[in-house]
Amino acid sequence: MQTINPWINFNGNAEEAFTFYKSVFGGEFKKVTRFKDLASPEFPVAEKEANKIMQIALLINDANMLIGNDVPEFLGKVNENENRSKIHVGVNSREEAEKLFNGLSIGGQVEVPIGDDASETYFAMFRDKYGIEWIIEFNPSE
Repeated sequence: MQTINPWINFNGNAEEAFTFYKSVFGGEFKKVTRFKDLASPEFPVAEKEANKIMQIALLINDANMLIGNDVPEFLGKVNENENRSKIHVGVNSREEAEKLFNGLSIGGQVEVPIGDDASETYFAMFRDKYGIEWIIEFNPSE
């Protein structure tokens, strides 16, 4: 089976963001690797980068994972205002759509409030407090 799992870059707050995402989606961390876990004479890690996240994976269900990392300072900052693409979450009910929208949009900017669109899809589009863009969608005909 093929899977597609979004991978998001952060500027030092990946762990905070993923703790927030876990509080909304549930699930468990499948992997948490810090830069210090990879440190060696061949791969020295600066002290200020040691506890940053090299890779974190939140297992949401049997087939879906949200993955992220902190970008080391020597690579520059991620532009949090650019369009890094949207994460689409298809759900099975209006209630599930509302739960995710109400959780993920806290402190963010809502572009399209949750509601019915012209095609009978229950839908919302927003940027969360970490600058990540989301689409939550329930389509009763699917």
